[in-house]
Amino acid sequence: MTDITPVPPAEPDASVEPQTQATAEATHAAADVPPDRLAIQPRSPWFDGDLLARGIGIRFKGTVRNNVEEYCISEGWVRVQAGRTLDRKGNPLTIKLQGAVEAWFEDLGEDAPVAKL
Repeated sequence: MTDITPVPPAEPDASVEPQTQATAEATHAAADVPPDRLAIQPRSPWFDGDLLARGIGIRFKGTVRNNVEEYCISEGWVRVQAGRTLDRKGNPLTIKLQGAVEAWFEDLGEDAPVAKL
């Protein structure tokens, strides 16, 4: 039978800095900002029902819009429905509008952090 000697636990690396409170607050604040791209159509790869349930506010070119189908903050565009026109599958036709886009979660109230470029 062989003797097994216990190995002492490794000491924490001094070069790895523990998370500071400022870093924790920045991480928490980043969690309260909507994603860069989001869509309301369930078949879209950018659909997220949990985020949409929180309510997303969109400001496009300085005007609050409530008819946005999809948005992308980094590329600066929104997709909105083109009137009552439908495609052959019954989905609304959309047009892409270019401009400054800002987004926020409506459930955080008036002073919610805003995601913008």
